[in-house]
Parts: sequence; C-alpha cells; structure tokens
Amino acid sequence: MDSLLSAIDYQDPAWIAIAFIFGLMFQQFKLPPMVGFLLAGFMLHLLGVQQDSFLTEIADLGVTLLLFTIGLKLDLKSLLKPEIWATTLSHMGISVLVGIVFILGLGGVGISIFSGIDLATTAILAFALSFSSTVFAVKTLEDRGALSSRYGQIAIGVLVMQDIAAVTFLALSTGKVPSIWALSLFLLIPGRHILAKALELSGHKELLTIFGFSMALGGAAVFELVGMKGDLGALVIGILLGTSKKSNELAHTLLGFKDVFLVCFFLTIGLTGLPTFETFGAAALLLLLIPLKVFLFYLLFTRFRLRARGSTLATLSLANYSEFGLIVTAIAISSGMLESQWLTVVALALSASFVIASPFSYLADKFYTRYRHILKSFETKSRLKGDENINIAQNSILIFGMGRVGRAAYDEMKETSADNILGIDQDPIEVERLTKTGRSIIYGDATNPEFWSRIDHGHPCVELILLAMPNSSSNIMAAKQLRAKNYQGPIVAITKYEDEYSELEAAGVNETYNIYAEAGSGAASKMQSLFRPD
Repeated sequence: MDSLLSAIDYQDPAWIAIAFIFGLMFQQFKLPPMVGFLLAGFMLHLLGVQQDSFLTEIADLGVTLLLFTIGLKLDLKSLLKPEIWATTLSHMGISVLVGIVFILGLGGVGISIFSGIDLATTAILAFALSFSSTVFAVKTLEDRGALSSRYGQIAIGVLVMQDIAAVTFLALSTGKVPSIWALSLFLLIPGRHILAKALELSGHKELLTIFGFSMALGGAAVFELVGMKGDLGALVIGILLGTSKKSNELAHTLLGFKDVFLVCFFLTIGLTGLPTFETFGAAALLLLLIPLKVFLFYLLFTRFRLRARGSTLATLSLANYSEFGLIVTAIAISSGMLESQWLTVVALALSASFVIASPFSYLADKFYTRYRHILKSFETKSRLKGDENINIAQNSILIFGMGRVGRAAYDEMKETSADNILGIDQDPIEVERLTKTGRSIIYGDATNPEFWSRIDHGHPCVELILLAMPNSSSNIMAAKQLRAKNYQGPIVAITKYEDEYSELEAAGVNETYNIYAEAGSGAASKMQSLFRPD
C-alpha cells in the first residue's frame, strides 16, 4: 500500500477531476460518461500528460474487479450453449482470416506502414483485432440494466470465451508455462463451499466489502503465483462464488469501487502513445474492419435463433476493439514478433472504436426501431428456449421484475387476485428458482419491443401492471412499450429517486412508489397497528 500511495502524483486527483467534468458533460447529452473519460485522456495527452504508475495500477485494479464481478453473475453452464461457443469460435476464425487478407492487401497497394509485413505478423495483428472490449460491453450492459438479460448473458459469454483464447495466447507466446502447482487450483472447486460459507457470514457492511476485495485480489495473486494470468484468477473465483445466494449483493457492493477505478482505465487509454500521421492513418484503416465485425456478430446471433432485437443490442455492445488487443500486441512486441509502432496503432484504433461505438450502443433501441423490418428479416423461424410465444390469458395482474419488491407485491396481491397474477423476469436463473416455489413466473424482457409480439392473445384481460425492475430506465422503457402497444390500464412503477418521477409520468406511469421514501411510511403503518394507548 505504501508503494501505491507513494506513486500518487499531486496532479493525479486533478486528472481524475477533469475526467469527471468531461463525463458529466457527456451525460447531459445522454451519452455514456465513458466517452467523456476517453476524451479527457486524449486532451490531457495533447497537453503533454503521461501515464504514471498510480493511474496504471488503479486501472488494473478496476479491470480485476470487473472480471471478478462478471464471474459473480456468470452461469458457467451457459458457455456450453451453441449460441455462445459456436458464435465465438466462428466469429474469431472468420475475423482473423479476413483481417489477414485485409492487412496484406493494404501492404500490397503500397501503404508504407503495412509494406513488407509478413504473414506471421499479420496473423498476430488480425488476432488482436478479433476481440471485443469486456470493459466497454459490461459498462454498456450495466447502464442498460441488461447484464442478466438473455442477450446480455450471451454477450458476456462470448467475451469470456474470447478472454480464454487471449489468455491461452499470452501463455503460449511468452513461453510462460504454468508451474506444476497450477494443478492445485482444482482444489478451488470443492473449496468453493468454504468460500461461499465465508461470504454468507460476512453480513451486509464492511466485512462484505473486505471479503470481495480479498477474493478478487487474492484470486489474481494465487493464479499469478502458479504462472497463470491474474485476471483469469479473479474471474474464476467470481464464478465459483456465483452460486451463492449473496453473490448479487456482493457484486452490488463492489459496483461503486469498480466504477471509480475504471475511470483511470479509460484515462490511461487516452494517454497511450504519441500518434504520428502514419500511425493515425493506419489506425483509421483498421477501423474499416469494424463493420464486418458487426455484421458477422449479428448474422451469427440470428443464425443461432436469438431474436432480432437481442441480436442487435448484443452486437452493438461488441462493436469495438478490445483492451486485450493491446495486451496481445504488447506481448508480441516484447517477444520480438512486432515492431513497437504497432502498439500505438492498435491503441489508437481501440480508442477510436470506443468513441464511435458509444453513441451507437446508447441509441441501440432507436436504431433497432428505425431498421426493425430489415433486421427482423434475418430472424429464424424457431426460437431459443424461453423465447417462445407466451399466453397470458386469464391473468389480470402482471409484475415485471421479480426482485425483492416484485416478489413481495406478488405474494401480497396473490390472495386477492384469485391466482390471476403473473410475474415476468429477464433473469432465466431467477425464473427457474421462483417457479419451483409455486409462483407463476415466465421469462421475458420488459424493455424488449418484441415482448408483446410473443403474446398470443394480446392483453385484453390485464387490469394492472407493476414495473418493479431495479433500473429506472428499464421501467421507463417498459412503460413506453406498453403504451405504444395500446395498453390503456393503470401502470405502477417503483423508483429510488424523486427526479425520476417526471420521466416515469411522461412514459405513461400512473403511480410511482419510492422504495426508499415510502419504506418509512410502511414501517410506521405496521407500528401504528401494534400501538395500543394506555
């Protein structure tokens, strides 16, 4: 810790403050703050600011926590689904082949930086450019409240498969073979029960936070100790803890820390290398591969029976280059396989891909709505399990979002609704768990414009709808979709902040329930019922 604190330059807090200002400005224009963080890094770089050890270490810590929280929310069995493993392998294989042809073609027409490049070097560059950014995609999905959605889980699964490929390359290219002690890591599998028990005993406050940091950093350290990539260790420990009932609470506890640390990550991207006209031009040419990357992802997702909207949103979250591409390039340079200028080229292409992809990701729903008829023409006739048409006949009450509030409302209203109540949630694991408790629950994404098209009999019997999703933007989007589908009945939505009331009302919500403010009045009502004056 002393070395980390001593690494803090007096200017570092100023750079982070500038990143905040840029992020705040972009948020006012309804753009992701990460775009502002990136541009802050570019501006600081133009002013002569260089990376330092503090920003780099905090950025690395952010990525480690990111992978740990991904593991907490990842269903490992999902990686065995064809829409994940087959999509990843097909996409990477085709991307690398096309990338090789494209780069060799640039050299063939006489573009200087690409001239004389050999096949091995070309293959490494094409491989580095085949990845999509885990940091970018997860931030995008988090902002949309879609990490647990079907398309979100598929996108994360693809990223994990890519990360596994990258880690394999790093191990082989550096000649760094895991030690014999790496076999002892298999003891973590039975040992996960002890870790899960420690998690359950950690409570809800500071011990839970300390446990999360210990597991993320400890997992990374253990994997490094036996000659394996530390970030992979954080991911594996997160996966092992993901089956615990408190895994979601732990992920939520670490969310704020991770977001702060990742600000430094985006700053360091902008501060990478000093571009020249030649490297800038090369990066611009490499950006021409992104449209192919996008089309290929969309085509593969729809071929594996994902709906058009889910395919669109998953594709746009992956429409960029990856920080792993920088790592692969750096390792290749240190091994003598690439010249040093390629690190600047890939860094510029990566940064530019973030800036270009951010508005598209943020406006993904508008993009889908505008080109819906074209995009739907790629859909297959069959659907993935859980995406089939559904029947809501005889259900008078619908509850979207079966978290704590949704479950409590379901149980409270069940007695007075003659069992004509249906819960809808976008987390397939939660749907399966709640179905076993006897509740009537189906899988569905309320923000999906196609959701109501899955319903066989429209919504003539529905008399009341509760939007109990934890993300307010999801509730707003769902309300707009309901009104657009001519639902005229009352809509109630939960919220956490008063400044969201007007947006919910404008979206068509009749009543709002502030889960913070009205929890006190609920408690007071309970107390009043027990109060007996002398």
